[in-house]
Amino acid sequence: MRNLKSTLLLLLILLSGLSCKNTTETSNELTTYYCPMKCEDNKTYKTSGSCPICKMDLIAHKQAVSEPLNESDLSDESIFHLSSLWNTEKGESIQLEELKGKTLVVVMIYTTCKAACPRLVADMRNIEAQIPKSNLENLRFVLVSIDPKNDTPKRLKEFALENKMDGKHWVFLQGTESGVREFANVLAVKYKEISPLDFSHSNIISVFNMGGELIHQQEGLGVDHKETIQTILDLTTKN
Repeated sequence: MRNLKSTLLLLLILLSGLSCKNTTETSNELTTYYCPMKCEDNKTYKTSGSCPICKMDLIAHKQAVSEPLNESDLSDESIFHLSSLWNTEKGESIQLEELKGKTLVVVMIYTTCKAACPRLVADMRNIEAQIPKSNLENLRFVLVSIDPKNDTPKRLKEFALENKMDGKHWVFLQGTESGVREFANVLAVKYKEISPLDFSHSNIISVFNMGGELIHQQEGLGVDHKETIQTILDLTTKN
């Protein structure tokens, strides 16, 4: 009788372990659904069913959910290893690692630019407008100034308000000359000061995952954002 009880207890422990394993595996995989005809562009749904517009069956899209990141989880390519200090438009001093855990959409600009930068800003706003509100919680749009002497936190705050980019998912950064140059090298952004208030520069929007790894870049002005938006949705979609 004692042996039977011991055997039953062992079976219960094994079954409990299997149950926990299955629960863990399920929690690490999220499923969203989208219309195959993309009637509402890149809109996703939390449950299966049919598209409310074309009535076609929604298609399932599964993706892994990233766990909270520790320093040891970061790859060698992560920008969160950079130790430079940055000032935000709110006057706060941060390091890039404080943005860890969020998908980042990054562009380098300067506020006195009259040519390319306004179009890059418009591109960032167009991308943001096509991201569902539910995804914005896991997303930060980061604008890094290549003119740290003139783009002070106060000026960056004014610029954010002028362009209606003052929500919590928008971040503006002023760094040091060396910090900005180091970051630009990571993004393969080239820039050169032509005069005290004028720069020539690359026009690149970069997408980083929550571990700070570069996943996607789009280059140019007014280009098709479809691939960039899909990358962002893939990185930020949750059930």
